[in-house]
Amino acid sequence: MRVLIACEYSGKVRDAFAALGHDVMSCDLLPTDSPGKHYQGDVFDIINDGWDLMVAHPPCTDLAVSGAKHFAAKQADGRQAAALNFVQRLLNAPIDRIALENPVSIISSRIRKPDQIIQPWMFGHEATKTTCLWLKNLPHLKPTNIVDKGARHITKSGKSLPTWYNLPPSADRWKIRSATFQGIADAMAKQWGNNEQQTERQREIAFS
Repeated sequence: MRVLIACEYSGKVRDAFAALGHDVMSCDLLPTDSPGKHYQGDVFDIINDGWDLMVAHPPCTDLAVSGAKHFAAKQADGRQAAALNFVQRLLNAPIDRIALENPVSIISSRIRKPDQIIQPWMFGHEATKTTCLWLKNLPHLKPTNIVDKGARHITKSGKSLPTWYNLPPSADRWKIRSATFQGIADAMAKQWGNNEQQTERQREIAFS
């Protein structure tokens, strides 16, 4: 299966699919953090290259409700509209099977509600990170290893955050916080990269 992992620099989801023998490429404006097939540039340069499946991780900076206090400025200067347009173009891509993930965001109210909401603790990680999935011709991800939700940290302002998220300042802190958990990446590859499921889907299209 030919798989495109859009807006991914970590290589985690790409490598999970590659480990199962798929022809997979990641794409991002940044270089990849790990060796593998990667296109550094605009995803729309390659989006029409005959992919069977796309997993997209569009930037959430201008969309996530966690940054709602900045929405007025982002709406005024057009950043939020541009981010929503980018998401809509990904969802409209001419690819048979699409999964798009983002945290809780205005995608839900401005485009459509997510098809599924998952947490890392459903896939073997003692952590919470609410992740919304918008799906096209794909089943919901099934939990693979339900564990404890993990410890939480109370900030000086009284806000409760997952302990894993409470990282000391560093140049890579934003990358660590935004990266896909390995258990989720593995579940995506194993459950959505099922060749038998893809073959059946192709038969349905051929006889429709």
